[in-house]
Amino acid sequence: MSRRWWALVAVSLATFMTYLDNNVTNVAIPTIQRSLHLSVAGLEWVVSSYILVFAGLLLAGGRLADVYGRRRMFVAGLSVFTLASLGAGLAGSGSVLIGFRLVQGLGAALLVPTTLAIIVTAFDDLRERAAAIGAWTAIGASALAAGPLIGGVISQHFHWGWIFFINVPVGLVTLVLALVTVSESRDTTASRRLDLPGLVTSAVMLFALTYALIEGQDKGWTSGLILGSFALSALGAAAFVLAESRSAAPMVNLSLFRSRVFSGGTVTMMLWAFGVFGIYFFTSLYLQDILGFSPTKAGLVFVPMAVLLIVSAAVAPVISARLAPHRTVALGMLIMGVGLALFGRLGASATFASLMPGILLFGAGAGLMQVPLTSAVLQSMPPARSGVAAAILNASREVAGLLGITIIGAVLRTRQGDALRHGTSAAGSFLAGYHAGLLLTVILIAAGVVVSYVALRKLPRTEPAGTGPASELAEPQQATAGLAG
Repeated sequence: MSRRWWALVAVSLATFMTYLDNNVTNVAIPTIQRSLHLSVAGLEWVVSSYILVFAGLLLAGGRLADVYGRRRMFVAGLSVFTLASLGAGLAGSGSVLIGFRLVQGLGAALLVPTTLAIIVTAFDDLRERAAAIGAWTAIGASALAAGPLIGGVISQHFHWGWIFFINVPVGLVTLVLALVTVSESRDTTASRRLDLPGLVTSAVMLFALTYALIEGQDKGWTSGLILGSFALSALGAAAFVLAESRSAAPMVNLSLFRSRVFSGGTVTMMLWAFGVFGIYFFTSLYLQDILGFSPTKAGLVFVPMAVLLIVSAAVAPVISARLAPHRTVALGMLIMGVGLALFGRLGASATFASLMPGILLFGAGAGLMQVPLTSAVLQSMPPARSGVAAAILNASREVAGLLGITIIGAVLRTRQGDALRHGTSAAGSFLAGYHAGLLLTVILIAAGVVVSYVALRKLPRTEPAGTGPASELAEPQQATAGLAG
């Protein structure tokens, strides 16, 4: 196997680790609470602290990678993440655990933007690049399914610290692979001077927004702290736009968003994350609290989804070459919507088998749409800015996922409260709210079908390897000429 494919193994393993830490703690939370005697607020920050730093520093991490080198930032981020995982597993108090979770988020913010950028620079041939992005997408997305299963098994049979310890050997192997196989690359069109106003204002914008979304439900959406956080985020966004428009070497060149493919693709990813992350969070509650599944059994529900997601991601480049990206992405979103609609027909008596049609369709659609969507967005801009492009895509997904959990959660609780006031049982009320959340998710996915079809039209089909990647890249490169800062 050639060196570039081993590099793909390294970045895929790193992606799996960081995505896994987004949700592996959820089912282990009760065990952690008993062990460390945490309050509910402290428990929430065990989960949220990682997301806060990860989402808040993604754009900064992407630009650092473009300026100082993707391999260098990959190694630095991976080292920080692995050491922080060891510290989190050894934590003997809630404050120490939360502190190491914050450091994990920092490592992930440095690491994740480099993974896609390394793939873009390592694979010149578009057919090979599409296959590589397919593998990266499938492995990263399978962490969504593996997280609850791994967390459930560990929390039932081992010390909770092993949900973090498992990152250490994987991180060490990945580090060795990266040092041997990943070549250095950076944005050679830009100066080595960092856009400090852009870095600071983007971090303030994302930190404040993420904090407000995490804490709004508990502190009250109209409380001074939460309203102030939203206001600070808005001011940060305005300052970021102003700083980038005036900078001679901006972190994010705003003309990037004039690209229909980049803007439409990013919106599609946000619609997907808004709906899917939101309903995924509450599906775990449905499986355990309503259907009575154990944490391990609830995790096993998502394994067939992960398997089909991997299979569909593997064939997505072939289908996209035949149907064109816009049809493939729209078809994948449509299949996901049908799967969620089937899920919405289930009640309190659902069985493992009856869950499978919706789960399998959802996995098939997710794998089918993510690969051509990611490829199209990255192909729409110069490879020199792939670090920031990947960071924008990842940051938009993380923030949209938090919005999804917040807003779909508000819909669920509102409908649940109405049902309770009308005398419905606790289980029935939750189901009513859960189905309302599913309906909103299906509507968002349907909007994604339309947006992706319109935004990705007229993109060239990816031809088989050897037909001349330079000619295939001509159109998107011309469309983005001058976007690099």
